[in-house]
Amino acid sequence: MVIVKTPKEIQIMREGGKILAKIIKELAKSTKAGVKTEELDKLAEKLARKYKAQPSFKGYKGYSKNICISINEELVHCLPSKREIKEGDIVSSDFGIRYKGLCTDTATTLGIGKIDPKAKKLINVTKKALYIGIKQVKSGASVGDIGSAIQKYVERQGFSVVRDLSGHGVGKEVHEPPQILHYGKPGRGKKLEEGMTICIEPMACTGSYKIKQRKDKSFVTLDGSLSAHFEHTVLVTKRGYQILTC
Repeated sequence: MVIVKTPKEIQIMREGGKILAKIIKELAKSTKAGVKTEELDKLAEKLARKYKAQPSFKGYKGYSKNICISINEELVHCLPSKREIKEGDIVSSDFGIRYKGLCTDTATTLGIGKIDPKAKKLINVTKKALYIGIKQVKSGASVGDIGSAIQKYVERQGFSVVRDLSGHGVGKEVHEPPQILHYGKPGRGKKLEEGMTICIEPMACTGSYKIKQRKDKSFVTLDGSLSAHFEHTVLVTKRGYQILTC
């Protein structure tokens, strides 16, 4: 069942989204060569507490950390550890908070130092794909409109879109209906309604869109190709959208 938020809930999510945007920017400043991913995990928790929020991923379906940090061929649900970020890596940070009882979620990908030109293009294309998808959002549009626009753009740029992971509704829970695929056909799937809050989060790859799950439940590209990931929490309005995590 799709959950339409009340005006009061939307205002809380708007406040929480602004806090989360501040946190992800602070995390980006600390995402450098030589930094251990567990250090970013600790910083994410510290910053959330600073703003009187709680990391929403920790404990969700058994996830034991505060943030997901994915490097190069890694996609999502990667546990922070003593692994050090290196020059030339591309690093995706996916973080969510619960503020006054409601959740918001965002993700970004950064290149560390001098990166391969193809990796740089991948990051730029994936980020633009997110905004192309967001522009499809309005009451009465379908989730297929979002997925189709993202897929067409990414594939025209010579990359692939991950199909076995998706965006989702968000708010009262970390994940809510509907599922937001990042590929598909216009007009297909669930219709968006005013007051819905959704996460659009395309993941694009330099190689095949096929993925595999590791023993720790994280996901990587099947062929070892690079992947980038961007995400915003978005409010559906009567005539369009509002990005809550910026």
